[in-house]
Amino acid sequence: MKIGIVNASSRFNRERAEAVEAWFATNIPDGSVKVVFHPATFGKHGHFGGDDASRAAAFVEYANDPRLDAVWFARGGYGSCRIAEAVLPRLGPVARKKKYLGYSDAGSILALLYKAGFPNVAHGPMASDAVRNDATAWRVVNWLRSGDSRSLEPSLADDPRPAVAFNLSILDALVGTALEPDLSGHVLMLEDVSEPLYRFDRMMFHLTGQASIRRVAGIRLGRVSDIAYNEPDFGLTPEEIVRYWCQRSGIPYLGAADIGHDRENKVVPFGAR
Repeated sequence: MKIGIVNASSRFNRERAEAVEAWFATNIPDGSVKVVFHPATFGKHGHFGGDDASRAAAFVEYANDPRLDAVWFARGGYGSCRIAEAVLPRLGPVARKKKYLGYSDAGSILALLYKAGFPNVAHGPMASDAVRNDATAWRVVNWLRSGDSRSLEPSLADDPRPAVAFNLSILDALVGTALEPDLSGHVLMLEDVSEPLYRFDRMMFHLTGQASIRRVAGIRLGRVSDIAYNEPDFGLTPEEIVRYWCQRSGIPYLGAADIGHDRENKVVPFGAR
């Protein structure tokens, strides 16, 4: 299996790429699973890992490459929403057969691919996460290679409904845009990082106020980490906030999800399994 790694978002350094390559060389020495970084992954253009055109071209090239079995996002940050609409018309039949894996900012492209009917799109660890913990890397390898159910978010085993997972900040920015997929009847899993709770609350107000989101089957809450402190203390936990807005909007709250911006982040394939 050969996995192509691209960067659609913020800058990515070569040292991290070398660490990823070293992990695969050490842990899969027979070469049965290989990773290859697109040269444009290391571009620099202000905040971004290269300008919009170069990031888009790199994604399209690897998505359409028949020698690659999957496309794995290098990292998050910000930037994929700037190229998502531009890449979609350039993707051919080969691209539709691949698996696509990432989360956080990569959710913008994952959302549009799912909207366009791509069948193998998933929220899960990115390449930059793979060298932080062996279990995280193996979770990726096993899902990309065989769809291993042990890599999946546990609630998926008992719930037959289609599911998706997003960073709350990303999904909140996507609703009402050309990138928003139809999530009617889906279990929606949310996680977030580095936000003060008043912003988390505001995003839940906006998200659950959308007619399209009120058609989901329910919401599960993943981990909300590195919460930025604000004065005074907000007074509610992330779960209490989500329960509040679910009750206000009539969306069922379904409990916890084992996803987040951390090494325990599990894979959530989009759609029905």
